[in-house]
Amino acid sequence: MSDLPRPAIKPANPNFSSGPCAKRPGWTVEALKGTPVGRSHRAKIGKARLEEVINRSRSVLGIPADYRIGIVPASDTGAVEMALWSLLGARGVDALCWESFGEGWVTDITKQLKLEDVRVFKGAYGELPDLTQVDTDRDVVFTWNGTTSGARVPNGDWIKSDRQGLTICDATSAVFAMDMPWDKLDVVTWSWQKVLGGEGGHGMLVLSPRAVERLESYKPAWPMPKIFRMTKGGKLIEGIFKGETINTPSMIAVEDQVDALVWAEKAGGLEGLIGRSKANAAALDKWVAKSDWAAYLAKDASIRSCTSICLVVKAPFFAKLSADDQAAAAKKIVTILDKEGVAFDIGAYRDAPSGLRIWGGATVEASDIEKLTPWLDWAFAQVKAEFEPKVA
Repeated sequence: MSDLPRPAIKPANPNFSSGPCAKRPGWTVEALKGTPVGRSHRAKIGKARLEEVINRSRSVLGIPADYRIGIVPASDTGAVEMALWSLLGARGVDALCWESFGEGWVTDITKQLKLEDVRVFKGAYGELPDLTQVDTDRDVVFTWNGTTSGARVPNGDWIKSDRQGLTICDATSAVFAMDMPWDKLDVVTWSWQKVLGGEGGHGMLVLSPRAVERLESYKPAWPMPKIFRMTKGGKLIEGIFKGETINTPSMIAVEDQVDALVWAEKAGGLEGLIGRSKANAAALDKWVAKSDWAAYLAKDASIRSCTSICLVVKAPFFAKLSADDQAAAAKKIVTILDKEGVAFDIGAYRDAPSGLRIWGGATVEASDIEKLTPWLDWAFAQVKAEFEPKVA
């Protein structure tokens, strides 16, 4: 065993999961006491709550007034697939991926929709593909922030303002924590359980006027499941974007999202949320800079996420371990911290390189990140004492 002293102070909130993410500071179940349970979502009160989520989301994020915002089923995945099935096929597609979720959208495009004119631009975990090769006169599908790799696009400068294609952006771990150039984005999706720590199961879908025009002028060649249909008789079903959801939503989850958005407004709106996330990333960065064993998976700071912060072990002995032992050692760190009640659910995503993934979104307190870092060192010291002899 290591002789490194066990830290005395634990984070006040040990929830550092990258999804579902930590609830907003001070949250208790009392926040849901006003929920209209047992009422229809089509009743006046139910529709009003759904419209409130749409309106507050628009206000906090600064979404243009002529962009539609809808609440859709099946979380961010449902929102993205709704867009892919409804909009793609009218022109060639450039699909970008550099982590598991982007890889999933590529699979949908090439193996499920089986589109023929597709160019795939792939980057390794922690890196981006060459954005200069992307042609935005084609439709472009990409994640803004790679939740499982800790790498994000740095900005929207690579997207042409006078583009002919649509840009379809999975932004589930980016919105409410990063600046989104709405004029460069035609479809944006996210889920409630990410940056604002809402309850799961519901997705948000934002459409630009250009995306609406595509929906009303183009009919895909494949059958469209009812749950994906956004038009009727060649016209947009406007009710979807006014709180008339396609399926029955959880009013408890809706109430929780209203609460999260109210908190976001009180926290300084988008600027305040971005500031909180940057402060969390800075607190962890201060520790990483001095660490003799931890490093970022995304080496380039200009593309490094401030929400899903992915770390790898750089200690020399670790590189000498077998892949199985590397995975086991990383999981042991996670297990130790979980058992201590210090940090829950911080293991790297199953398809990503072995390591840790610490959420730095706005609902996390920077003071908790600071309290976490000594525990990271302590847990690693225990694991090093166990695994280093294997390669000594």
